[in-house]
Amino acid sequence: MTTPTPPAPTSPPNPALAALGYAPDDRVVIFHADDLGMCQATVSACLDLFGAGTLSSASVMTTCAWAPAAAGVAREFPDADLGVHLTLTSEWSEYRWSALSTRDPATGLLDAQGHLHATVEAARLHGVPAAVRAEMDAQIRRALDLGIEVSHVDAHMGAVAHPRFLPDCIELALRYGAVPMFPRLDAAGWRSHGLDARDAAQAAQFTQTLAARGLPLVDHLVMLPLHRGGDQVPLIEDLLGSLPPGLTHFILHPARDTPELRAIASDWAGRVANHAAFMDPRLPGVIERSGVKVTSYRALRPLLGTARP
Repeated sequence: MTTPTPPAPTSPPNPALAALGYAPDDRVVIFHADDLGMCQATVSACLDLFGAGTLSSASVMTTCAWAPAAAGVAREFPDADLGVHLTLTSEWSEYRWSALSTRDPATGLLDAQGHLHATVEAARLHGVPAAVRAEMDAQIRRALDLGIEVSHVDAHMGAVAHPRFLPDCIELALRYGAVPMFPRLDAAGWRSHGLDARDAAQAAQFTQTLAARGLPLVDHLVMLPLHRGGDQVPLIEDLLGSLPPGLTHFILHPARDTPELRAIASDWAGRVANHAAFMDPRLPGVIERSGVKVTSYRALRPLLGTARP
């Protein structure tokens, strides 16, 4: 997966930032850890980063075996901003997971082995919308049952970000009082995230509808690379320096270097590098010098207001 290039500033300024007391030209960032609970290495890594104070937010894969341990992050850090990483795919060849809501192949959620599909394309092609809604609901409810205060939802590998599933995703999130992580993109922006021309046009129209309802939306998506390891602090400095005004969802996939992680993930070195960068003693100075402000989805949650059903 490549690192998205930040788009040009969105006009008009994001009303969510004004509601939080920021200026129109402020650059505000949510440092967000994806894949919490995928394996033990992600749980220990997020514990490290919440302890270090460098992580704003994280989302839990409740389909995975280490989700109960991920709930321990909430117990150790009661103020941690946690959401649900809505998961329709199971992408690793030797470590797989299934749906929470069903084992019925007719739902289109499962592959021939009974796991969630390995690719986004298969999940979007085969998933029956009603079954996808039931699965998303089950994943949010499991997080709540584990004792997690769900501040937001986002999409693993972006699979939910499709016109067939988005309306249900948004309404479910609002029903639970959670902020749906959703970017203010036009059709060109959606195409840059993998949608074809027709689907991108529908997504852009949906974006306008959500903005008109007053949902707090993010302006930009940035992700630390997974395809290489090494020192990523200079890259973070470059990314933060180039951010345009607005609210940025800044994605990282932190994990400790463990035999389990290396056995699961071909991109383990990038995940380890993400963790190391956010544990690096240079990072707080990098963030301070960049001039960005840091917020969380907990801060955005009160802005749902009348957008809730």
